[in-house]
Amino acid sequence: MNVPDILGKLWADAGLPAEALGCAHLAGTDPVFPSSFAVGAAAQSTIAAAALAACELGHLRGAPRQEVVVDMTHAAVECTGWFSVDDVSPDPWDAFSGLYRCADGYVRVHANFAHHRDGALALLGLDPSTAQRADAEQALRDWRALDFEQAAAKRGLVVAALRSFDEWDATPQAQAVAGQPLFTIERIGDGAASDATPPMALPPLREGQRPLGGVRVLDLTRVLAGPVGGKALAAYGAQVMLVNSPTLPNISAIADTSRGKLSVHADLRTDAGRAALERVIGGAHVFVQGYRSGGLAALGFGAADLADRRPGIVCVSLSAYGTQGPWAGRRGFDSLLQTAMGFNHAEGEAAGDGMPRPMPMQILDEATGYLIAFGAAAALWRQQREGGSWHVQVSLAQTAQWLRSLGRVAGGLSAPRPELAPFLETSESGFGLLRAVRHSAQLSRTPAVWRMPSMPPGSHPVRWI
Repeated sequence: MNVPDILGKLWADAGLPAEALGCAHLAGTDPVFPSSFAVGAAAQSTIAAAALAACELGHLRGAPRQEVVVDMTHAAVECTGWFSVDDVSPDPWDAFSGLYRCADGYVRVHANFAHHRDGALALLGLDPSTAQRADAEQALRDWRALDFEQAAAKRGLVVAALRSFDEWDATPQAQAVAGQPLFTIERIGDGAASDATPPMALPPLREGQRPLGGVRVLDLTRVLAGPVGGKALAAYGAQVMLVNSPTLPNISAIADTSRGKLSVHADLRTDAGRAALERVIGGAHVFVQGYRSGGLAALGFGAADLADRRPGIVCVSLSAYGTQGPWAGRRGFDSLLQTAMGFNHAEGEAAGDGMPRPMPMQILDEATGYLIAFGAAAALWRQQREGGSWHVQVSLAQTAQWLRSLGRVAGGLSAPRPELAPFLETSESGFGLLRAVRHSAQLSRTPAVWRMPSMPPGSHPVRWI
């Protein structure tokens, strides 16, 4: 399937007008990175969908349509998430993260957060204060891969056993994911027809304003897809408020993904934190959340709660494995889904050496992030036409299933990695001098830019500006 067809399918599934597709211009073909999967097409189509949907909402608000140009190589480079601060590009992985050989296969351990790392080491009978990676490697030789995956899941840890596609397809979770669409956009929260929520008032667009100007987005996400989605919405002009807990750790990528955002602290376990969030919800148009299933609903901030408080709001929910199946509540990260769902095994087979290997970027996270931005803009477009409150749902597993459906790229692993330098820009930030990839969607009339510098969590007060 070529990229215009992929974009057209995304567009139709979101219920957006076909005539807008003529404004999309897509250059390049896979492979653009060494992979047997269509990672370039996935990057380009989701970024184009997000940008075009933002522009279509701008058109509905009175602005002329504009051209959207996305180069595949630039899009794929953007999806590497590469950045440096003060000329240092941080290692994205903890020393204990990675693939380990077991008694009968492999597992991948995600240890970027200390509590996940220490929990996995404790499960292995190791002292987290003194253990070395070699100790973990030795201890895992006594475990069967599926047994360790299951034992880790019971403790709320993040581990995945390596599977082939056939092995994944035989699992109940694979069958649940296969029955779900790539994303859902549904109207929620309306009572009787006579009480249906009318379109929410959006401020008029000023001449030269970006298409999401005046749209306010609450970004309650952490790693990595959700922050990417919020960053894209900020590039198209939305005022995005990243809400972090002062008690939770973050990864280094926050320096890149916070571009264009307000960055605030609110501890939702406290009365003061919940009250602060309540205040800004009253002025929000979009609420994006990526916490574990039911986590925010238990605090009174689920999609149905938000529709009651702020009729007309668009809620976007991100999960790892989707909303159905035995793994629906399981934690997960891109690298783990690549392992569990067969991609690492398939890349190894394509390489000819059979050694499992990851895809060249965290494309499940990145593509899902742009689907978040796409779904938010599409749901806002529908809200403006139809009224109602709306709920968009995406997951890494559904994105993975979709990527697999795009087919394989013959000889893709022999492609050279492109140079990053032509796609980089430099800006001051609260983290230091930030060098990162500029946005790959080029808007002909109102360029996509990040006007606010990336700032550490808690840099701004919890209020709209």
